[in-house]
Amino acid sequence: MATRTDAPTRREQILKEAARLFAERGFHGVGVDEIGAAVGISGPGLYRHFPGKDAMLAELLVGISGQLLTGAKQRLKEVDGAAPEVVLDSLLEGHIDFALDDRPLITLHDRELDRLRDSDRKLVRQLQRQYVELWVGVVRALYPDLAEPAARSAVHSVFGLLNSTPHLARPGSLPGSLPGRATTAALLHRMARGAFAAAGSD
Repeated sequence: MATRTDAPTRREQILKEAARLFAERGFHGVGVDEIGAAVGISGPGLYRHFPGKDAMLAELLVGISGQLLTGAKQRLKEVDGAAPEVVLDSLLEGHIDFALDDRPLITLHDRELDRLRDSDRKLVRQLQRQYVELWVGVVRALYPDLAEPAARSAVHSVFGLLNSTPHLARPGSLPGSLPGRATTAALLHRMARGAFAAAGSD
């Protein structure tokens, strides 16, 4: 997730460029040499950091699932005792940051998850289930009349809304495209809150 301010390590640079290239061309459409060129090292030099493309893909998809879960837990600690609306807003802000700043990872998850080893894919799913359950608890605290299955469906639906960002033009990138990042984030936030409110009013 794009929250750190210190300079990325070479390993992180490799993963970032690998994610971008995999998302643009597909996993099998990118060679090790191309990833190396994107970060200014020879293709064989990548093997000092990763044993191959499969390892890069696994670290990207397992890594972002773990980061989302860890980030959500941290946010819950920071707003512990706050009103449910504040807690939900904090979770939304974190996921919106991910959706706007890490779009290639959303594309990778949608297209390439099945390429992971069974153990890595199961770990991704486990981390994602834990992430969803954190949200379900927060949503039900705000809308106590919402049954657990309905709350879970609402959370998945909102994730679908927020994770649609790879299909949007990058904010401010073209004349007539989406507005700036802050405006886009606020729009996504309002839409997500509206979706939860609609679910909670049934």
